[in-house]
Amino acid sequence: MKVLVYSSFTFSYLNRARVLFQTLRRFHPDWELAALITDRPPEGFAFDPAAEPFDRLVWASDLGIPNFESWLFKHDVVEVCTAVKGPFIHQACSWGFDAVIYLDPDTALLAGLDPLVDWLRDHDILLTPHLIDPNDDDMAIQDNDISASRTGIFNLGFVAIRTTGEGARFARWWNDRLLSYCYDDIPNGLFVDQRWCDHVPALFDRLKVIRDPGYNVASWNLSTRKVAVEKDGRITVNGHPLRFWHFTKLGPVGDTMTKRYAGRNFQVYEVWAWYKRQVAAVTDPTIPERWWAYGTYDDGKPIAKSERVLYRQRQDLRDAFPNPFASGRGSFQEWLEHEGA
Repeated sequence: MKVLVYSSFTFSYLNRARVLFQTLRRFHPDWELAALITDRPPEGFAFDPAAEPFDRLVWASDLGIPNFESWLFKHDVVEVCTAVKGPFIHQACSWGFDAVIYLDPDTALLAGLDPLVDWLRDHDILLTPHLIDPNDDDMAIQDNDISASRTGIFNLGFVAIRTTGEGARFARWWNDRLLSYCYDDIPNGLFVDQRWCDHVPALFDRLKVIRDPGYNVASWNLSTRKVAVEKDGRITVNGHPLRFWHFTKLGPVGDTMTKRYAGRNFQVYEVWAWYKRQVAAVTDPTIPERWWAYGTYDDGKPIAKSERVLYRQRQDLRDAFPNPFASGRGSFQEWLEHEGA
């Protein structure tokens, strides 16, 4: 089976994506790896795609999204890096691959993903839920069960499809939804791409919900997953091989949530320490922390989330200012300063 794996990120997450692609290359040298980047390189950083551990680079600006600058401006960085996943997976269905897999840039493989290929022979869509076992502790229920009810039953740091049949139909549907409705707006029933996929079991056939605990291990499911290192060195989760870990919120927040639910399962901390070393080894100091080229107007002033939401909500503003990133006379930025208040 011919497999394409992609990840969507900005240059501030290039270090994490490098680790992901390196681990993919280690276990699956025959899979094609693609980087989907919604960004521009920061000044002073010499970006050489040929030296990176992926095979294909796709700029989000080349996906053919109509009125790209206007469309992009409506999203913050998390929203847009999620939104572009839809058009990419839809278009990739026509590129000659049998299967397309998406993995978040802050995931890493600890073992091969060969079972995915076997499952995709009988199913067209693979998803991993946030939780596969119920929590009993009240804190875990609030942190994890109720959180998943708000943000989505499935974690879309992973999805895999066949490029035909129901997989292709899913890709087209996801493309359409994410182009128009990929926002972090929980009060109105949206959490980027994830809440949409709550509908997948009702809308599509040939879906497999992966309930193997070795997939998509993360802080939100550690309360019910025991990590162990076997005598032969294999890492297992509830007795199953650890396939990939989702190192969400690398830093103080991730450390706090991991410690809360790992407790005395010290092998968890060893995995995290390994990942931090891998990321540090491939971090380029010339990339500013939290860099995102589309986070500011052309004059360098940061764009507030409220300004993006206002532009998103008003068609008259989108008609008047097709390039809302512009600064100076006649720009959306000028309009905000004089009339937007």
